[in-house]
Amino acid sequence: MTLYFEDVVLGEDQVLGSYTFRAEEIKQFAGRYDPQAFHLDEAAAAKSLFGGLCASGWHTAAVWMKLLVDHSYSGHEGSEPRFGPSPGFRDLKWLKPVYAGDTITYRTRNIETKALASKPNWGLLESLNEGHNQDGALVFSFISQVFLRRRESTRID
Repeated sequence: MTLYFEDVVLGEDQVLGSYTFRAEEIKQFAGRYDPQAFHLDEAAAAKSLFGGLCASGWHTAAVWMKLLVDHSYSGHEGSEPRFGPSPGFRDLKWLKPVYAGDTITYRTRNIETKALASKPNWGLLESLNEGHNQDGALVFSFISQVFLRRRESTRID
């Protein structure tokens, strides 16, 4: 994973990892953060428009974040990624339900960088983030933004 703004390779596609959504985890997450019947109870979910127990969209997003953090910090002993805060995201889409038993593979692709005159020690990275189920169907996507530190020698002053 990128250490500095100047290291970003546009178009680079990285697999963050895969995660299988289990019924009990779906219910546990929903019970705390999104208590809707189709996330909490198999019988109620079977009668819903989804036709079965499915994960909260926020659960799918939280797993993306967990896998991104794990991926970002792996293989960088002594050198942590230089991420700053995120100024936001856009185009969040939950395109298909994620059912109990589905395995989602998450990817991120660097799509744009911006040098920032207003923040000379930082650059802005935009990435397209996606999750595909075990059948290859796109179930989740959004564009993220994050500040990345610049190397001392390439800062805009």
